[in-house]
Amino acid sequence: MTTRYAALLRGINVSGHKKVPMAQLRTLLAELGHSDVTTYLQSGNAAFTSASGADEDTLATALEAAIEEHFGFRVDCLVRGGPYLRAVADACPFPAAGLEGKQLHVTYLSGPADPDRFAGLDQEAFLPEAFGLGDRAVYLYTPEGLGRSKLAEALSRPALVKGVTATTRNWNTVRKLVELTRD
Repeated sequence: MTTRYAALLRGINVSGHKKVPMAQLRTLLAELGHSDVTTYLQSGNAAFTSASGADEDTLATALEAAIEEHFGFRVDCLVRGGPYLRAVADACPFPAAGLEGKQLHVTYLSGPADPDRFAGLDQEAFLPEAFGLGDRAVYLYTPEGLGRSKLAEALSRPALVKGVTATTRNWNTVRKLVELTRD
């Protein structure tokens, strides 16, 4: 059985650091035995089909190792199946249809979005910005965009993300990943 997945690479091609050309990423994924490989933008989004039967964590670990071997630096990766990505998009607690893509984001996590981890954040202090928790995901509403968001800054503090890989995508990318991973 084959499954469509998205690979989400964290922190590549930002300000000239950790350069991973998308053509080379496609080649690496194909060399790992995956097919129908496509990439989206230059920020580390790829979709692929796998018949390996491996779980998401195993696929991510293999990709991380291939990137480190090929490029000489480590890149954290998350791999998520199409049904999961659709479920995350469908479960958005904010009115996504009425918002611009730059106003809504999802931070995908390698582990659960444990409410205790975020309990110390006073959401009211950041209004009108807001966040909500999902299945290994944090939804973030930033009316002025992510670059100016005090809440996004607070949510990325090392104490909050300690022990998990976290990578954020705007809503346009969230929707595109759903589209790219449809079976």
